Amino acid sequence: MFEKIKEQVESDYFQQNFPNDGQRFVAWYLRNVLFRDMNETKADITDGADDKQIDAIIVDDDKSIVRIIQGKFIGSGSVDGGPLREVLSSWIQIKDLARLQNVANSKLKAKLPELATALEDDYEVSFELITTGALTSAAQADLAAFQEELAKLSENESFDATIHVIDADELRRRYEYAIEADNPSLNYKLDLSSAKHMYHEIAGTPIVVVALPLKECIKLPGIKDGTLFQKNVRQSLGTSNAVNKGIRHSILGDKRSDFFFFHNGVTALCNKMTYDDASQSLSLHGLSVVNGCQSLNTILSCSETVKKVDDAFILFRFYEIPQRDRADKISINTNSQSAVKARDLRSNDKRVLALKKAFELKYPTGYFITKRGEAAPADRNKAEVVDLSEYAKTLIAWQTLRPNLSYGETKIFDKYFETLFKNKDYPPENVMALNRWMNAVRRTWVSDNPLSLNETLLAMKAYAPYHHLYAVAMCFAISSNQSDRIPHPARAWKAAEAAGMVDEIVRLGGTALNMALEAAANETQPPNRVFSPQNWIKTKGCLSNINMAVRNYFNMLNVMPGGAEMKKKLNDAAVLPQDAFEYRWSAD
Repeated sequence: MFEKIKEQVESDYFQQNFPNDGQRFVAWYLRNVLFRDMNETKADITDGADDKQIDAIIVDDDKSIVRIIQGKFIGSGSVDGGPLREVLSSWIQIKDLARLQNVANSKLKAKLPELATALEDDYEVSFELITTGALTSAAQADLAAFQEELAKLSENESFDATIHVIDADELRRRYEYAIEADNPSLNYKLDLSSAKHMYHEIAGTPIVVVALPLKECIKLPGIKDGTLFQKNVRQSLGTSNAVNKGIRHSILGDKRSDFFFFHNGVTALCNKMTYDDASQSLSLHGLSVVNGCQSLNTILSCSETVKKVDDAFILFRFYEIPQRDRADKISINTNSQSAVKARDLRSNDKRVLALKKAFELKYPTGYFITKRGEAAPADRNKAEVVDLSEYAKTLIAWQTLRPNLSYGETKIFDKYFETLFKNKDYPPENVMALNRWMNAVRRTWVSDNPLSLNETLLAMKAYAPYHHLYAVAMCFAISSNQSDRIPHPARAWKAAEAAGMVDEIVRLGGTALNMALEAAANETQPPNRVFSPQNWIKTKGCLSNINMAVRNYFNMLNVMPGGAEMKKKLNDAAVLPQDAFEYRWSAD
């Protein structure tokens, strides 16, 4: 694996943007395993003098997780406990962010406000040591001790954190799975020779029930990155909630032999499974766990203890279920007996279903996706396919004028759901218009960067495009003298499209966002503070910068060559009558 990575980091991107092989290795991992794009990767790397044992920080808003990464790129040999202690040191550092802000390097300082926001929102923290070597026996013992200690500290301090080592073997496995990312179907061959199991058919469906050793669970692919749980109604909720604390306590305590009896078990579906009685193995194709996500993530967080345990088992049920609708029903029903937060099952909310029905009646060739992992039928017009999650994010950016709340699903489908979906009669035309506006915005957030967006903005592609959409809405509001209101999305789209100005208004919005970021970056910062674009864009303060930038752009047209003609075209497209506006919905 070392030689493969060594060869790949010789490419221009790694050589030109990162000064040494250590940084290039971490950047390679971010690009090839965690799927960060080139700009995000550069922004994530914090390695260098005064990095405080933190080589990279990734804040994943969709999964509500922070990854704090330390890399060790070695050609041969073993990794002792030193790097593990460095990882533990980084945990101690982030417990005192105020002090860390004063002593960290500029790249790390810029990431800390975003990290602080994530911690306030109770994001899980995953400390990850990635290495091309293998841990020594002593280091493995240290890891087990650190995992146990971190588990205790997390319980006592309400600080949801885990520690993981991605060694050469695990790195190779993750890389191989990443190669197949365009086809995320997981295939796995399970050894049942040491497990009590039963193969049977019920209602024509092949099933295997097995008492699986916990140490076999951590070998399953796709636990940490979530690909194993694509059909589940929810992803990992972290390890600090009451249920997961109980699971972890059972594993680390002296009653682990009773774990099988304490736990309800795991339900896994696959498109096809083949049982080989001779070799006592089970080949699984299209594997997905629909009930047991929390358990498997918690078991993984205790991996070093679990590897040494021979008397702890968990009940696994494997079903061959190729039918999507049947799999969805199983996923929902197997999760309904435990505490599932409202946002996890919003796809079945009557308001969402009513919206879906109205949209698909209005647009017969379109499709409204409500479930995670669902795909539109092949005969539908891709330009008219709306995804519930993306729609909710655009809705909060446009209708509440709060794009700073669009960055994650958790609050949208919990705290703000009633605000966003209270209107059962929200016009399908507006749903489609928001989709079209956002698609037009997305077309400019591509690798060739047609709008010359600031590189820092491109590193925030997970949430900055919603600020771009907000800027588009403000182009209509400000030019129409309705800056305290919002335009109806469908009327705005119709006017811009009729004037052939959709792309120009999108370009104007992107320019305004660029100008707003640059203005904010030039403002004087308090001592020992570095401007954090990631934190700025998640606060309401950025909105006034965007509004000012839109106003300044319109004013500058008066003195620019050809500006008068452009201003007339913009007025024809963006000035709407008063009845095309309404007051924003309140989300804060």
